[in-house]
Amino acid sequence: MSSRKFFVGGNFKMNGSRASLSAIIEGLNKADLDSNVEIVIAPPAVYLGFTKEKVRQEIEVAAQNMFDKPSGAYTGEIAADQLKDIGIGWVILGHSERRTILGESDEVESHTKWNFTDIVCSLQDCICFTRRPQRENLDERESDKTLAVVTKQLEAVDKKIHNWENTVIAYEPIWAIGTGKAAVPEQAQEVHSAIRKWLAGKIGQEKANSVRIIYGGSVNAQNCREFASCPDVDGFLVGGASLKPEFHNIVSRTSKKTFHLRLG
Repeated sequence: MSSRKFFVGGNFKMNGSRASLSAIIEGLNKADLDSNVEIVIAPPAVYLGFTKEKVRQEIEVAAQNMFDKPSGAYTGEIAADQLKDIGIGWVILGHSERRTILGESDEVESHTKWNFTDIVCSLQDCICFTRRPQRENLDERESDKTLAVVTKQLEAVDKKIHNWENTVIAYEPIWAIGTGKAAVPEQAQEVHSAIRKWLAGKIGQEKANSVRIIYGGSVNAQNCREFASCPDVDGFLVGGASLKPEFHNIVSRTSKKTFHLRLG
């Protein structure tokens, strides 16, 4: 039985106001959330401090992006030390929307992660939560190129990450983001298993078994339980559903206490 704690992350993206976020936070604070599930929510940057102050202590707060320099003339960017200064220990990096809309590359992503992961190693209380070291579009999925694409992305990231055990890896196919077209559990398990096998080749099987690999892409309260039953699916990154009461249901329906999860 693995000691990997199930993880549910909520990415609010560029959504919310003080009023709407207050309602979401109030719902989370009142919800009967299972302590066997680690919960991390990522509001827009302007609401990081507000969310951190209002949400119950056991729910962590993540930034949606971070720059790779400690300070300087980088208008609009946020440094790792600034996130640490307001108590933020998680960050989403390399999201596909930043790739497709803002042109971020594999090299930029891995370089950014190298800096924050380096800080992670010295801070202990900060963990790098990566969203897109794996990316794949529908054509690639349907032409059976998925594992090659995933491996290519991981190799680029591996050059800069020095401690995979402090990283949560998220696999989210581009074609499943906000489309309602989720991968089937068997597809997710195949990719997650391949990621863990790749990790084992880099850091050894024992360490690879401790790394959490989560799935994202049209996860909802109806399909989450089936995904959670897969042995290498250690949690979810939830988009639109994280803004609704449905998010609580995803947490409660995927707890390890409920599943007595078979991870090994």
